[in-house]
This record gives sequence, structure tokens and C-alpha cells, in this order.
Amino acid sequence: MLKNKKWIGGGLAILTLAATLFAAAMPDAQPALAGQEQGYYGKTPKYVFYFIGDGMGMPQIDAAQIYKGALASTDSMHKESVNFASFPFQGMQSTHSANSFITESAAAGTALATGHKTNNDVLGVDPTKQIKFKTMAEMAKEKGMKVGIVSSVSIDHATPGAFYAHQPSRKNLYEIGVELANSGFDYFAGGGFLQPTGKKKDKQSVLEIAQQKGYKVVNDQQAIMNLRQKDGKVIAIQPELTADQALQYEIDRGGHLSLADFTRKGIELLDNPNGFFMMVEGGKIDWACHANDATTTIRDVTAFEDAIAEALAFYAKHPDETLIVVTGDHETGGMTIGFAGTEYKTAFKNLKNQTMSYEEFDKRIASYRAIVGEGGAALEDWLPVLADNFGLTALSEYEESRLRNALAVSAIEAKQRANDEHSKRLYGGYEPFSVTVTHILNQRAGIGWTTYAHTGVAIPVFAQGVGGERFQGYYDNTDVAKKMMGVMGLQFQQ
Repeated sequence: MLKNKKWIGGGLAILTLAATLFAAAMPDAQPALAGQEQGYYGKTPKYVFYFIGDGMGMPQIDAAQIYKGALASTDSMHKESVNFASFPFQGMQSTHSANSFITESAAAGTALATGHKTNNDVLGVDPTKQIKFKTMAEMAKEKGMKVGIVSSVSIDHATPGAFYAHQPSRKNLYEIGVELANSGFDYFAGGGFLQPTGKKKDKQSVLEIAQQKGYKVVNDQQAIMNLRQKDGKVIAIQPELTADQALQYEIDRGGHLSLADFTRKGIELLDNPNGFFMMVEGGKIDWACHANDATTTIRDVTAFEDAIAEALAFYAKHPDETLIVVTGDHETGGMTIGFAGTEYKTAFKNLKNQTMSYEEFDKRIASYRAIVGEGGAALEDWLPVLADNFGLTALSEYEESRLRNALAVSAIEAKQRANDEHSKRLYGGYEPFSVTVTHILNQRAGIGWTTYAHTGVAIPVFAQGVGGERFQGYYDNTDVAKKMMGVMGLQFQQ
């Protein structure tokens, strides 16, 4: 029996207070911060950059480093690192989709933007096409951050679309464009729209809808450079786009705006007291890899690196408030450093002689075909061109035979060509003479390819800044999104 009644009253009060505090600390009583639920207890970055090199795996990165070394030195073993390869935190992500070990960009983009798997060709919804996944960009906007989406390909393409659209098919381009206009994001930049008025060109223009939603649409180079924060929400489209509403390949760019230009302008327009999230895609790395054009691929990797340099310049001013994550969505082409004909040797200096992309070379072939017609093509007509624009001289008998055969096929109109298995494996649906020229140049350099499609290999992840340590190790592509959401204090949607 307790004798001190005063202690009983005071002790009960203390115990009650302790119990209350303990209950308040329990998850059921007071939800943890979003990041803590995902194992992150660190600081939340104010500024977040997410760089995605479409089709970019380690072979593309390493090839760019060897190429940069070949430009900078006569030492055949000299190699110069791309800026993101020196980031302090690095990991690897698996890339399979919900229904294939070899993903495509819509499924991969969905995983990287939402943390969820879906089927190939599905964008922002589950495999049943019934459940919409919320993206980190949408969450960031709801949180009060400004949001920017930049791409070197059309802004309604799979990877940029994965951050704002929810469609059963990535081919629903008009619907994706309408979702862009309704997103409320602050900055869209780079390429244009593939179907701005729908498949039948009978719908209200996506750009008109965007303007009605308060967007300023700009497609003049000087006007883009003159944009200021007072202009509000912006859609900035580079003038003189390629046929697929994309920026030019870096090797063909000339005086046009670069991915770095659009990134730098985005930083200027998005910077504000609430911070920002910006996704930047190097989309044409993938396209060049599909065509097995190594030099064009490498040049677009270095253009992607230049865009990352803009983020690094910003990071230098805000090192305690910024996170930069760099990765790819999948590897394209089965690119490898190593070819049967060169065995253990490489000669990347050979790539320096290429002056144009396969796409520009295709145009020359089309003009030639229109003049000579089927059966009129002669390799001798092209020898000076191959020497001047690709450095291909002293052709071996084997190389010459391949070029003659490919040129004969390229002299035939595309719709009239054979569509057999042999032709598909040789040329992959690309211009036969173009792809044969780049194959020969690549092989002389010591680069091989296995496919004109994607591969299922793991992809590197590089991180620097606030929360960057979270990206070490080996994990799934969905975990890249989950880790970013955790660091940003966003709630992953189950």
C-alpha cells in the first residue's frame, strides 16, 4: 500500500505525460515524413535535377570518354571523363518492364517517373490500363515547387510524357499533348509536338489549348533567349526542327539551340524561393543508337554532358540545397567497345572524320536516288564523299563489296525493297548505304552493335548533392523514382 498520496498524484501525471509523448511518436498517432517512410532522414533538397539519357548505358558513356580522349591527345590510351562519371555516388538499376526483360521508353519512363512497373508501350498507367500513377513531377508541383520538362526529341515523346501523361498507349500523341497543356507545369522546352491537332488533323491545336491555360508559346530562337520569369508558364520550341519534331543531332546542330541552352534557360525561369524540379532528356542518344551510328551517338552524349554542366554550375552556387541525378532508361543498339575484326585493338581517332549524322547522309542518298534511279548507282560516285565526310579511304575488298551491295539496295525506292529476314538483320529498316557506311567506320574504330532495338542490360546511376548517397548499390529502375521521392519528401503512391 502506497503511503505518499502526493507522489501518487504527481507520479500518475508524469506517467500520463510520458505515455502521451510515446503515443505521439508512434506511426499511428503521427505520420512520419514521406522521406522517413522510405528510409531517408536527411535534408530535403530545394532544387532537383533529373537527367535521363535515353538509350544511354555504360558502352555509350565509355565510348564518349574514349572519343574525348582521342580528340584531346595523341596518346591512344588517353581517356577523358564525362562530368557525371565523377559524381561521388554511383549505382546500377535493372530496367525490365512488367511484361518484358527488354523494356521500351514508355515503360521505363513510367518506372523512373512514378516508381511503378508497367507494360511496354504503356505510359503512366498500370498494365491493366486502369490505374493512373502519380509522377514525382506532379507531386513536386503540388508541393509548391516549379516544374520543368526538357527534351531533345518531341516534348510529347515517351520519356518526357511519362512525367505528366497517363495513357494506355504512348501512341496517343494528341491526348498526351492535351495532358501537357493541362499539367500546369511551368516550363516545357526543346522539341515540338508530333500530332498537335490529332491523327486526322481535325482537333483543336494542343498549342491553342496550352495558350488558353495560360502558357506563353515561343518558337523563335531570340524570343526564347529573351524569356524572363515574368513571362509565366512557357512552352519553348526550337525553330527549324527535324521531321520528327526533334532538335538536330549535335553533329548537325550548327547555330541552332542546344540541350544545354534549354537547360540553362530553364534554370533561369524556374529558380524561385520554393525551389524547382527539372527533368532533362537526351532523347537523340537513343535514336542514333537505333541507327547504329556511333559518332552521332557519342556527340549527343557530350551534348547531354553539356546540359549537365549547366546544372553543375548552378550546384556550385547552391551545394547544400541541390540534388543532381543522372541515369538512362535503357541501353539501345547493343553497343560494345570491341569488334571481331579488330579484336583487342581500338582506333577511336577514326571517328573524328565523320562530319554528319546518318540522318543528314540519308538526305544525300535520297537526292542521288532521284537522279540516277534504280540500277544507276555506282560506288565510284561516292568515294570522294566517303573520304571527305567519314574518312573512309583504302577500302578493303570486303568493305567495298558490302558498300556496293548496300548502295544497290538504297537505289531502290524504300517501298519496293525486299523485306526479308536477311535485309532486316543487315539494315534494320534504315537506309542500307548509310548504315553500312557507319558500320564500317564503327568497326574500324573497334565498336560493335548487336541490335537495332533495345537491350535488357543494367544501367548506371550517378548522383551528387543532397541525398546523393541514397543512390549507391544495385536496385530496380522503380527504386530510382522511390529514392528521389524519399529525398524530396514526396509520398510514393502505392
